[in-house]
Amino acid sequence: MTDRGRCQGSRPDAAPCCRRFVLDTAPTTDLLLPQAPVVERLLPLDALHRRLGARMVSFAGYAMPIQYEGIIAEHLWTRAHAGLFDVSHMGQLLVPLAQDGLLETLLPGDIKGLGLNALRYSLLLNAVGGILDDLMVTRRAGDFYLVVNGAVKVADIAVLRSAAVTVDLRDDWTLLALQGPTAVGVLEALVPGVSELRFMRSGGFAWQGHDLWVSRSGYTGEDGFEISVPVSAAEIFAEALLADAEVRPIGLGARDSLRLEAGLPLYGHDLDPATTPVMAGLTFAISKRRKTELGFPGAEIIMGEMLSGAARRRVGLAVAGKLPAREGALVYAGDAQVGVVTSGGFAPSLEAPIAMAYVDADFAADGTAVGIEVRGRRLDAAVVPMPFKVKNYVREGAVA
Repeated sequence: MTDRGRCQGSRPDAAPCCRRFVLDTAPTTDLLLPQAPVVERLLPLDALHRRLGARMVSFAGYAMPIQYEGIIAEHLWTRAHAGLFDVSHMGQLLVPLAQDGLLETLLPGDIKGLGLNALRYSLLLNAVGGILDDLMVTRRAGDFYLVVNGAVKVADIAVLRSAAVTVDLRDDWTLLALQGPTAVGVLEALVPGVSELRFMRSGGFAWQGHDLWVSRSGYTGEDGFEISVPVSAAEIFAEALLADAEVRPIGLGARDSLRLEAGLPLYGHDLDPATTPVMAGLTFAISKRRKTELGFPGAEIIMGEMLSGAARRRVGLAVAGKLPAREGALVYAGDAQVGVVTSGGFAPSLEAPIAMAYVDADFAADGTAVGIEVRGRRLDAAVVPMPFKVKNYVREGAVA
């Protein structure tokens, strides 16, 4: 998007924020891995994205759609209706059930106690408790199903295999996400029974003779589903979803602003190998049993931080005015630098700029006033609770 008119659905003063986001992520560099050369691996639905008029950029080593009609319009549509996201760049891995103990040597969650078809958010950790990746683990009848971040899936597989874990990367399956308040009705009409799933539960379903694996989960803060589909059926299934007037295709730009409003971290930006679960505010991913038994990488360091506190903490920032604070902007308390922004931008649902940052622990309390250096100006900001927008997950399952 290079002009105000392409930022459909936005207020006039918000359009520059939207435009700046796209210009900052031009396809001369990889959006997630800016130091890496551009690699144009194509998604199975690449032709469909281009027919739909997507603007493509390089992200995590793939050519991916950053927007269709406009980031803000797509964001607001997902909050009110249903948005279809192609997240096939992510890694879908299968691990034998008998290797639950091996997985627990790498992850701090209770993998052994995970219920059938239940999902668990977890963290792949290094020896000092740093986060190598955040991922989802599902226990199915015949295996563990892991979904890992696309940019680090090769590295994740290497770490898993170094611990003698048997890993099957399923490149023959695509991954779609249908998110938003009307997603349940749309998907139930095509795949009867999915509405009975509740948040963080999954199951196998069939559509026109094709197997699907569906979970009630997502990365937007809205109710929705993530759907694993065989590559051979991906395009016709996506087209069937898009045939519903409630569904529009949504690109990476809106996915980023949606997850930012929901207070969800992005690996490679808000999470990295130098950041522990305590710093990131993700200690819920460490199961009660594991806090006692330990046995996961960096356990002593992490438990020490849980008792005594971490030196820095991930916080939400409400930014005064209209100018957004981007990743890398420095955070100040008076003349002292106390942190750095890791994600930031315009929040369409709130009509205001927001950010995530890591700040020194002494400045992490809600209500703390700070300043953010942006383009030579000091913007007023305050530490606020996350999520910035209330999440709309369905805990008990909903009939369409």
